[in-house]
Amino acid sequence: MARVTIGCGVVLILLGMWGFFATGSTHPTALIPVWFGLALAVCGSLATTENASWRMAWMHVGVTIGLAGFLGATIRAIVEFAGAHGAALAHPVAVEDQAAMATICLIYEVLCVRSFIAARRTRKVEAHSL
Repeated sequence: MARVTIGCGVVLILLGMWGFFATGSTHPTALIPVWFGLALAVCGSLATTENASWRMAWMHVGVTIGLAGFLGATIRAIVEFAGAHGAALAHPVAVEDQAAMATICLIYEVLCVRSFIAARRTRKVEAHSL
């Protein structure tokens, strides 16, 4: 899962850079996915250790960051969309960027939860076989 965490971090970094540079944005909020991506990439890098306790700790930090990214991006996209009241969106690229970030973070969360469940089942099987 450390590689998946690093991969999701890189995707978020690229998304944020695209949202900022490709659109000619001058707002630093367009770089929010970059900061979440950097945090995930660092957590993933630190989770590549052989020490199982440290690996679990860094993966849990990564999942928490991913959840915060999902919730924050989802809420912002909903607020922007609902604020339009049927009219054209004031910042359509920002809403698309937020929706993309929310989707990436949601996929990451699902993959992490599946991995955590599998790891727990493996530990239970190993404990019963001893």
